[in-house]
This record gives sequence, structure tokens and C-alpha cells, in this order.
Amino acid sequence: MNKALLNSLTEKEAALVREADPAALRELDEDQLLELHERVRRERSKHLKVYRRGASAAVETVGGRGKAYDQNQRARAKVEVFESVLAQVSRQVSAAARKASQELRAERIAAARAATSAGPPRETPVNDGGTPVPSVRRDSTRTTGGLKRDASSRAQGARRQGARDAR
Repeated sequence: MNKALLNSLTEKEAALVREADPAALRELDEDQLLELHERVRRERSKHLKVYRRGASAAVETVGGRGKAYDQNQRARAKVEVFESVLAQVSRQVSAAARKASQELRAERIAAARAATSAGPPRETPVNDGGTPVPSVRRDSTRTTGGLKRDASSRAQGARRQGARDAR
């Protein structure tokens, strides 16, 4: 970044830029990074509005966008400074969020593994020959609340199929 421009920033703006130094960002946790990201984004948006308003006003007085471009250079440079600071903070927020996500995922996997191994191991029944007996699964009954209703639904389906077959 341009040192002359950094020296021309107000104390509040310079402090915000110093907070976004990579060494300082590594010390912040995710919530602090998000708060800093919000402040930098607000500052960038403010300077962007100032730049756009100044540019549009200069176009009217000078008579063209090309001529007005040079007159608004400092405001444009401030926007670029805060844009680069915002990018630094965004990258750090992304890294912190990724790290927190991986930690949370590891905790959940560990909790799930602990929950599934809590019970005693299952034993399969063995018949006289020493081979495991396959489990006999009962047929599940699909019911909507009554045998008559189920029979009516099956009959209705059969009637529809019969009408299709008759075509």
C-alpha cells in the first residue's frame, strides 16, 4: 500500500488498518474477526459512497467522466486500501471458520462413535451345527389407520390399473 496514503488516513482509519495487520489477525478468535470484518466493510462502503458521489458531482462541473477521473484520485485510493484490508480480514475469517468447522466435526464424530459403542455387543443365535441362524424378519404391515381403509386403497389402485389395461 502507498505509504503517503496510509499517512494521510485519519487516526480512526489508520487504527483500523493496523488492526488488520496479518500478525494481529492471527491473535483474534472467530467472533473478533467477524466484528473486525464488519467494521472494515462499513468503512470501505462509506469511502466507496464518498468516491461515487464525488465522481458524479465532478462530472457535472467538469463536463465529462474522463476529466473528472483525476480529481477524485484520493477517494479512489482510500477505497482500494480498505478493499485490500477487507480481503485480508476475509481470508482470516475463512481460515478461522474452516478450523472451527473441522474441530466441531471431529467432536461430533467422536461423540457419535462413543454413543454407538456404549451397548453390549450383539450375539447371533447359533444352531446345533455351529453356523449362525439367519434372523427371521417379520413382514411389516403398512397401515393408514384401519384395515378397511387399506383394503379400499388397494382396490382403488387395482381399479385404476384395470382401466389402464383396458385401453
